Amino acid sequence: MTVIVRALHLGDPADTEAFARVRRACLPAMLATPASVAYDAAHAHPDAHYRQLIAQTGAGEVIGTAQVGLAYDSPQPGQGYANVYVHPEHTGRGAGTLLLRTAEEHLAQHGATEVHCWALDAPRNVAWAAARGYRSSRSAHFLRLDLTSAALPPRQPPPPHVELRPASAYAADPRPLFGLDAEATSDEPGDIQAELADYDQWLRDTWRQPLLNHELTTVALVDGAPAAFTAALTDGEGRYVSGMTGTARAFRGRGLAKLAKNDSLHRARAAGITVAYTGNDTGNEPMLAINKWLGYVLDATEIRHVRTLAH
Repeated sequence: MTVIVRALHLGDPADTEAFARVRRACLPAMLATPASVAYDAAHAHPDAHYRQLIAQTGAGEVIGTAQVGLAYDSPQPGQGYANVYVHPEHTGRGAGTLLLRTAEEHLAQHGATEVHCWALDAPRNVAWAAARGYRSSRSAHFLRLDLTSAALPPRQPPPPHVELRPASAYAADPRPLFGLDAEATSDEPGDIQAELADYDQWLRDTWRQPLLNHELTTVALVDGAPAAFTAALTDGEGRYVSGMTGTARAFRGRGLAKLAKNDSLHRARAAGITVAYTGNDTGNEPMLAINKWLGYVLDATEIRHVRTLAH
């Protein structure tokens, strides 16, 4: 069967719908909607050289996708990423290999020296990555919580001087949340370190992203200042993902992240959300402990892979 790879046509609703559909089929824990796919393409930072690729059959059916770009906000230059997904019903046709090759060529043209990608922790996927020159690195878990049946821990009253608010309370000026997110992100485990320094780009990448639910995102304040948060992403179809949970360094060890995440999940269930997902680096023991306490169970594991590009 003939497979071709091309760039996503941003103005074509059929393309954005197909892109989101394949992503959902491959990894439900990574939310994607036609609106979020289109938004990412339209608002990516120029230095990211961001591209969304589609693999389709000769009959025009979309069977694979790739998100490709440079980690422009990393202090280490030349770090690229290529997140390739092929629909489970269409593997073995060469779509993944063609997507990855196209992605690598694009990244090399824009100065990438390394390419990072994820592969599901299954023998076939790991062998596929190794056969294409990728070496395994760290791993991460995707966890799942059925909000229709799981018994969440009861809500706890905040301790003295602590208050919980939705992110929508900062609609007029979200800059305090930017500072909190930047500090938490800088300490997040990962192969590619990120530094959030551009407030306007943060507004585009995070605050205005269609998936971010300001009402269900919970912020914990200490003496009126944001100290911890959990970002809630929703797709309008009953799915919820914890986009990021973090605490400012000065307030860690007080249970504020646990307090914020439990509050957000309770409000999500009340709003009709049926399933919640979250992701954790396998070495992030504090967050894994919080998620176990909340009732999350293992849904999938991915292994980060990296390849050095020849120049």
